[in-house]
Amino acid sequence: MRRAEKEEDAMRTVTLKVEGWRCAACSASVGSLLEAHPGVRGIDVSFDEGRVRALYDPATTSEDRLVELIEKRGFQVVARTSA
Repeated sequence: MRRAEKEEDAMRTVTLKVEGWRCAACSASVGSLLEAHPGVRGIDVSFDEGRVRALYDPATTSEDRLVELIEKRGFQVVARTSA
């Protein structure tokens, strides 16, 4: 197996339910914050659904760290689902 395939296999996905957003700019700011965080490989943010889906490398970051970053922005993570 090639190294890139091994790295892709090691990736994890978490979906976070977020409350406290008042506008699309709020959700966009969270998306930008997480995209810039080391270990995050992909972000899908939905203001309408109040959710963030993140693809991340667990060797570099964690679900707890992503939640911490969001909550430091003043939003509440009320649920999470890992895949």
